[in-house]
Amino acid sequence: MRDLVQKALYLGVGIASYAAEKAGANLQELRVQAQKLADELVERGEMNLEEARRYVDDLVREAQNLPHPGAEGESPKEPRRIEIVFEDEPAPPKPEAPKVDQLRQQVEALQAELRRMKGEG
Repeated sequence: MRDLVQKALYLGVGIASYAAEKAGANLQELRVQAQKLADELVERGEMNLEEARRYVDDLVREAQNLPHPGAEGESPKEPRRIEIVFEDEPAPPKPEAPKVDQLRQQVEALQAELRRMKGEG
């Protein structure tokens, strides 16, 4: 049991490290793409150099401050909660799906009504 918790902890640290590296690479890529766009807008005369510099800085600053998907209401410094579920625990109940036969009957009834309407029109 202790080994399982230790492995889960190491896995979490590894994933966090990988995510941080990936985020840094994505942020650098964003900066490069934003700079290319800003340079193009300067060439067209749609903005000056100072506006372009502010545009790139604002884009990068906004990207750094965006919350992660699924982290609504959590502060960015709070770690994501991980739930460990053991196999001997019952699985949560799944919502019931509509019965296939009922849906098939509904489709057939709608098709019959459509054929009837086409025949009358």
